[in-house]
Amino acid sequence: MNPLRIGNFSGFYGDRFDALREMLTGGEVDVLTGDYLAELTMLILARDRLKDPGAGYARTFLRQLEDCLATAHERGVKIVTNAGGLNPAGLAGAVRRVAERLGVPVRVAHVEGDDLTAAHPGALAAHAYLGGFGIAACLRAGADIVVTGRVTDAALVTGPAAAHFGWGPEDHDRLAGAVVAGHVLECGTQATGGNYAFFREGDVRRPGFPLAEIHADGSSVVTKHPGTGGLVDVGTVTAQLLYETGGGRYAGPDVTARLDTVRLSQDGPDRVRIEGVRGEAPPPTLKAGLNRLGGFRNEVVFVLTGLDIEAKAGLVREQLSDALAEPAPAEIRWELVRTDRADADTEETASALLRLVVRDPDERLVGRALTGAAVELALASYPGFHVLSPPGKGAPYGVFEAVAVPHGAVDHMAVLDDGRRVPVPPPQDTRPLDDVPPPPLPEPLPAGPTRRAPLGLIAGARSGDKGGSANVGVWVRTDEAWRWLAHELTAERFRQLIPESGDLPVTRHVLPNLRAVNFVVEGILGAGVAAQARFDPQAKALGEWLRSRHLDIPEALL
Repeated sequence: MNPLRIGNFSGFYGDRFDALREMLTGGEVDVLTGDYLAELTMLILARDRLKDPGAGYARTFLRQLEDCLATAHERGVKIVTNAGGLNPAGLAGAVRRVAERLGVPVRVAHVEGDDLTAAHPGALAAHAYLGGFGIAACLRAGADIVVTGRVTDAALVTGPAAAHFGWGPEDHDRLAGAVVAGHVLECGTQATGGNYAFFREGDVRRPGFPLAEIHADGSSVVTKHPGTGGLVDVGTVTAQLLYETGGGRYAGPDVTARLDTVRLSQDGPDRVRIEGVRGEAPPPTLKAGLNRLGGFRNEVVFVLTGLDIEAKAGLVREQLSDALAEPAPAEIRWELVRTDRADADTEETASALLRLVVRDPDERLVGRALTGAAVELALASYPGFHVLSPPGKGAPYGVFEAVAVPHGAVDHMAVLDDGRRVPVPPPQDTRPLDDVPPPPLPEPLPAGPTRRAPLGLIAGARSGDKGGSANVGVWVRTDEAWRWLAHELTAERFRQLIPESGDLPVTRHVLPNLRAVNFVVEGILGAGVAAQARFDPQAKALGEWLRSRHLDIPEALL
């Protein structure tokens, strides 16, 4: 049987608008998937729905589809997307209206059952992460376009693969292989050189979007359309495999994929083969994401220029002490960012930033009383006083929480184009999730001369967020470098290199097949990205910070 060619045209809400047309016209493809949802996106869509009950989906998708629907129909390309967000039925109806207006005869189905908001009072949105068998049911019934709400990102690939190859819930290894391929595709150009640690090794000015050739046994080849920018090699695929993951077991609603069994190999220019993936029965519970209003937040950034930076910062803090006194906001955070240089030849490089962030459930405590006090200092504080932007009133922020719910808590349903509703049963076989036993480490490198140098000279990294936690995956590209990294980059050394993690739980997971270690830092992002608890609220650059830190590296590796 020929492989199923599944491509991606969106990795987030706001991705490259022309990608759908590029993927349709750039080469052969059978199914195109669009991933629009993230934890923060669900909160944004929930706030949209508060203003308009008919909203709650990614409107960008409709505009993309209007431009490309006829081409997709002519080429027989199926489209599967989670752009339905909080309102998949609403988006499915809007797609039908677009198709009717354009005179393109397509069958549109949608998947529902993920919405658990009614069962979680106080949540703006509460949604379970569904698997791919609802998508599969829609495709098997002849749908041309399938719209979902909150499914796992990989389900956009496992659903079409299960429908095409006739896989069932018991086909754990095949499903796990598709999950791994789906995880590589889900963030679009991150698999083709975007955000890549070794970006100087290819032309990544406009990376092409990725596609995977899925085979009946669950193995796959990740590639991209001929002539598109970027690069696909073992490194770009490794980076994406480590993104927002944890240990050797990667749990999902359909299957638990064993990331410690993944084998990658270069299969030609811009082609990486993924094989050997083993799967296990999924956990007995589903992950559900809860978004709720956390309170109100305000921020003022003072610019401190030239001499006496520390003293200037101290003066501002003293002058605002009364405004931050009783009743004090629940959280007050000062950060002095030393971007200044001595004897600088531009004013900007002579300046540091003093950032004040306050949070409280009461909007009044972070509002104009605070910003007014800051503005009143304009002529009465340190020399050169100014701020990056005029402070305003407090703004609401959200918090994210992940909870586990039983499979029976959701009413997973495929809703076909003719209105028929096809129930999707939960898995009959489940397995409680536990950690993979630590694998044996390679023999350490023999002692030899070392040089103090940045870790990033020999190691790549990619980091991301999961709720209030962050992961940092670190990998090397040779067996000799792996012999050093596996012993050198322990959880203790990670804490030394990333002081923000010093008092937090840090777990190291070892993945020898990928020559990688993956660190999970619990709580470093506070209540999640919407709470903006740190300078880099999604931990996107945490891995690059780690790569910039200096260690004693064997000269033989440099």
